[in-house]
Amino acid sequence: MIELLIWPWIGGLIIAFTTGPLGSFVVWRRMAYFGDTLAHAALLGVALGWIFQLNLTLAVVLFCLLLAVLLSTLMYQRIIAADTLLGILSHSSLAIGLVIISLFNDQPVDLMAMLFGDLLALTAEDMLWILSSSAVVLGLLAYFWKPLLNHTISPELAHVEGVNTSFMRTLLFVLIAMVIAIAMKVVGVLLITSLLIIPAASARRLAATPEQMAIWASLLGCVAVTGGVALSWFYDTPAGPSVVVVASALFFCLYLWPKRTAA
Repeated sequence: MIELLIWPWIGGLIIAFTTGPLGSFVVWRRMAYFGDTLAHAALLGVALGWIFQLNLTLAVVLFCLLLAVLLSTLMYQRIIAADTLLGILSHSSLAIGLVIISLFNDQPVDLMAMLFGDLLALTAEDMLWILSSSAVVLGLLAYFWKPLLNHTISPELAHVEGVNTSFMRTLLFVLIAMVIAIAMKVVGVLLITSLLIIPAASARRLAATPEQMAIWASLLGCVAVTGGVALSWFYDTPAGPSVVVVASALFFCLYLWPKRTAA
């Protein structure tokens, strides 16, 4: 029976390894609310996928990418305050998605799995999406790491140094959207942002450089996934929330443990 856990565990590790460096940017730029907006919109992507008879994973990816580009444009135009815009899109997209799904009474909809994830139900197709998307995200992060970091530290200074700040902002939004779209199956739309934020926030306690923080965030995310899968297996708890519980426990342990200072 233990063989049933291998592929879900590997899929969770791949996602955790990807969310580590990307989650560091989310923490540095204080983009948690942006992540929540895209996560809630993922449910609307599922609903639209059913309407147009598309592959649901592809529909979620495409919709999240489209919304990320739209948000980048609207936030740059500053027609409305960014937090207000995110709040409107976050709750409206979640509500519209739930309403549409409720109309599909003839569809085998597992709403709880969508909201809170179903890590143990990962299929071979899900694994292919996770592996390919994670490879793209990590490759782009590695290639654009320095300009993204410069843009995060000081957009004005990065612009003076020749960095295309508009492109960097949109790229970061798109990468977050991709990770959220593929991670929905693991922790659900209500908990996706926690997998981005909590390991990265925990890594701040251990890191001295941005690169160290990204690595520690990935490692702590992998520990959270491993602990969550173990909890789910031994105590029959839901896998997605269990991963978040372990990640939260790591966060509080690290911040409650006295930090050693140099002599």
